[in-house]
Amino acid sequence: MTAAAFSFELWLAALPALLVAALLGWLVSLAVKNVNLVGALWCLMLFAAGVTYALDSDPRAPRLSLVLWLLALWAARLAVYLVTRNAGKGEERRYGDLRVRHEPGFAFKSLYLVFVPQALLAWVISLPLLGAFASIQATSPLDYAGVTLWAIGFLFETFADWQLARFRRDPANAGAVMDRGLWRFTRHPNYFGEACTWWGFWLIALAAGGWWALPGPIVLTGLMLRASRLRQENDIGNRRPQYADYVLKTNAFFPARRRKST
Repeated sequence: MTAAAFSFELWLAALPALLVAALLGWLVSLAVKNVNLVGALWCLMLFAAGVTYALDSDPRAPRLSLVLWLLALWAARLAVYLVTRNAGKGEERRYGDLRVRHEPGFAFKSLYLVFVPQALLAWVISLPLLGAFASIQATSPLDYAGVTLWAIGFLFETFADWQLARFRRDPANAGAVMDRGLWRFTRHPNYFGEACTWWGFWLIALAAGGWWALPGPIVLTGLMLRASRLRQENDIGNRRPQYADYVLKTNAFFPARRRKST
């Protein structure tokens, strides 16, 4: 395996499309007075980045169609889930809190507080897609390892989201803590699965010689660990007192056997 050249020009070519998507998403959010759609937009941004790289890459690249199919499956599944979950509901708590902190004028401020940062993050996290298309090196066992890790992550987050949605639909679980299924082994199985998916993409990029795509999964994993629900746990604990016991027994991110209460 030899290193593949990093094309800054091709990477940069995806940024205008992502910023335009952010602008259009922001305009829609103004009409509906809700920024929840940025979640589904995130999936579309990453898919758009992948398509941009693919269109300007060597058509002989052996990983081109494989990665695009995996990316399309990931984006479609997550976008449909997010749209379905938020349909007919108000803004997610994190966006509602952000709106309160930045009023008056949040409608305008959300462009640079929510939508443009999402575009910039998608641009960085898309690096493994660029790396996977960067050479015509033959596929290797490293590609199979990447697809396997991607599949594990995809199934993990898919089942985690399904289990949580089913739990929430049951009126008997109102105010209860989800600590069943995959949620018994980690407090954030969906985020763990998401990280595995993008590390899988990076292994495929590595097989193509795109080792330089490493910042993509590192940044995404950092987001999963710090900038998402993990930072809201104190608030959850205030709203659901039994959550404190769940925190003591269950790993925050990596799946593991539950600990005994002390």
